[in-house]
Amino acid sequence: MKFIKCIINLNIHMLRSYFQSSVEQFLEKNEHEILGALAQHHAFALEDLQKNAWLKQIEILKQQFGSLEQGEIFFEFSIPRMGKRVDNILLIRDLIFVIEFKVGEKAYPQYAKTQTIDYCLDLLNFHEGSHLHKVIPLLVSTQAESCEQSWLAVSRLEDTLCCNAQNLYAVIKEALDKFSSSRKLNPFEWAQSRYKPTPTIIEAAQALYQGHTVDEISRSDAGTKNLAITSKKIEHIIEDAKTNNQKTICFLTGVPGAGKTLAGLNIANQRLKADEEEHSVFLSGNGPLVDVLREALIRNTVEHAKLSTEKKTRSDAERETKAFIQNIHHFRDHYLKSDEVPIEKVVIFDEAQRAWQKEQVSNFMKQKKGIDNFSMSEPEFLISVMDRHTDWCVIVCLIGGGQEINTGEAGVSEWLAALKRLYPDWQLYFSDKIVKEKVYLTNPDHQKWIKENGINEADLHLNVSVRSFRSEQVSQLIQHVLEGEAEAAKAIYQTMFQQYPIMLCRNLSVAKKWIRDKAKGSERFGLIASSGGRRLKAEGIDVKNKITPADWFLNPVNDVRSAYYLEDVATEFDVQGLEIDYSCVAWDINLYFDRAWKYQAFKGSRWQNIKQVEKQKYLLNAYRVLLTRARQGMVIYLPKADQNDWTRPQVLYDSTYQYLKQCGFDEI
Repeated sequence: MKFIKCIINLNIHMLRSYFQSSVEQFLEKNEHEILGALAQHHAFALEDLQKNAWLKQIEILKQQFGSLEQGEIFFEFSIPRMGKRVDNILLIRDLIFVIEFKVGEKAYPQYAKTQTIDYCLDLLNFHEGSHLHKVIPLLVSTQAESCEQSWLAVSRLEDTLCCNAQNLYAVIKEALDKFSSSRKLNPFEWAQSRYKPTPTIIEAAQALYQGHTVDEISRSDAGTKNLAITSKKIEHIIEDAKTNNQKTICFLTGVPGAGKTLAGLNIANQRLKADEEEHSVFLSGNGPLVDVLREALIRNTVEHAKLSTEKKTRSDAERETKAFIQNIHHFRDHYLKSDEVPIEKVVIFDEAQRAWQKEQVSNFMKQKKGIDNFSMSEPEFLISVMDRHTDWCVIVCLIGGGQEINTGEAGVSEWLAALKRLYPDWQLYFSDKIVKEKVYLTNPDHQKWIKENGINEADLHLNVSVRSFRSEQVSQLIQHVLEGEAEAAKAIYQTMFQQYPIMLCRNLSVAKKWIRDKAKGSERFGLIASSGGRRLKAEGIDVKNKITPADWFLNPVNDVRSAYYLEDVATEFDVQGLEIDYSCVAWDINLYFDRAWKYQAFKGSRWQNIKQVEKQKYLLNAYRVLLTRARQGMVIYLPKADQNDWTRPQVLYDSTYQYLKQCGFDEI
């Protein structure tokens, strides 16, 4: 498979930069010597366009840097989280200039400004050596006219400095006069300082697919469970199964946002590289997640092909990504029709707790497939398919706690029931968190059975949320909120509000303005709400209006279908497993607080109480999903309802609002 070979070729040690030297040494070096260093480390075939751009860049920098008294220059500095490289970084005094060149450009396009700001945000958020310093975005459009600088906006990363080939030095000099202090950066220490990224799952999938390792794109600081450790543990389990001809199932658990999906994608990617004949696949029943990840990989693959000599069409990219990420239901339906042994030796089931119970599968098969008397749960059938192998195979189940949001979702128990009853010879690996924490497993018989028959591995649990790099405590905070523990929630929030703001608002326009003002560069924000929030329609928020998740999550700021427009609302079904930087959570009274949480569903023209405990759990979990989607902060909007609308009693919105205030959240 060509794309596997491409991944292997790209999977080289990521140099921080292609070229680094003091400004003084840079000025002394011959331009072809510098070009040779750049070409040596370039992963793709060097085309004339890139070569000429570098030569022009070197020429301009040599001309403009002649008057600089000091500084360190970097070419093509790596930003692994984004899968990109910055044209230049200049360290001078205590300032970090992020310089993006647009050779031949006669204007200062917004997309280029956004790109430059994104690089700055990445350094500020994830590069330890940049945290305490001023990072300045500088866009060089070589043939553009001079312009007035947005100095105030630059200090808040709302705009970039802009210059051309003739006034680059003048702009740098003015920035030094305005922002620098007597402190000096140590270039060596800065370049070697730790890079601790927390990519979105979209960014992570793209980076892994391009050949980055999980070590490069995941945090590894003390106190955080390193995804690489968990990935290596699962790799060891797979190799052990292969060596001993053992059929194995492995449960990987974790709190919301801990990186389970990232771990799963990494495992699938690693097995593809380990042996081209040993097929592996990432399976998910989450349709929106599959669609978004596939589309992101397709777009990224086509974009990267344009930068190389490789000829790759969109249809080529679509075919390759379908072999890497599949919808679990398509996998299931294929093997319903065939008794063949799967080509895949390793399958990773994302959100395995959402696999269907027997009754749900039976009804689906009868109504949609015309199959009567189907008597297996989805976990049982999926295990039976992999059990067709005569030698070895491995199932990796990625399991989130409290993530079941739909009727018929089985949780962990259905997997254990199938193993206990039909497949006792399979080797089972788990973390004891699956027994100790009630969000995973509550059946006492299953708790006892897994402890007696499984192998406990502590590294198979990810206990820290890395979705929100601003605060690792978000999932714990939301757990307290949803358990009605206002004081406990407030105590946590008081330790994290500066890093991760959660605001309350009763005016939708104000809420939208707050979220727009917070986001910088291409940081994505969007409007989300419960699929049961039917009376938000009175506020112009129609949860029944279906979105295309790939457009919502991937399209640019000027596309009305994108999340940025704050017009199309995404529900828990659209966003589960994905994330955005800032969210506006619109809260309806399908879940309201009156001394405890109360549950309603809007049927026809009126609200009806939800009495089934299972459906109450699904609704609470829906709000858990919504409240854990934002990486950097959120605003929770509760309407001030019209007193003349009897379907929207103000007292219920107010009581929920007051409870959330008791949790310590700020008001705007």
